[in-house]
Amino acid sequence: MAASTSQGKTFTVFMVGITVAAAGLAFSASGIGKVALVAGLAILGFSFYQFFTIKPLEGKPAEGKQPPVLKLAGLALALGGWLVILLGVNLTPNVAGRMFSTLLGLAISLFGVLVILPMAANKNAIWKA
Repeated sequence: MAASTSQGKTFTVFMVGITVAAAGLAFSASGIGKVALVAGLAILGFSFYQFFTIKPLEGKPAEGKQPPVLKLAGLALALGGWLVILLGVNLTPNVAGRMFSTLLGLAISLFGVLVILPMAANKNAIWKA
């Protein structure tokens, strides 16, 4: 969500760049795909430059520092669930085993994203001051 007009415009340029780069990557075998990929990466570079130029204008954030251990635990669970899915699908030959490993990995990832990460963000929330 953009808080100012410059952030909104820069985010729009970023979205255009990522879309053009993805289309160029998808069709990289053709000449126009390579041109689109290079143009998309150039647009992305320009948007990153714009993001860094407007960063000093934002001011100090209102929230305190969140605990890094909880953030890392949430990230580890999210990635760990993804790895459970990848390993389960590749190592299990039958459909029931793949379904079980997929649901288990999804549950682990969702627990990390929906339970642990919000706890980290709400630990020092501005409304609790």
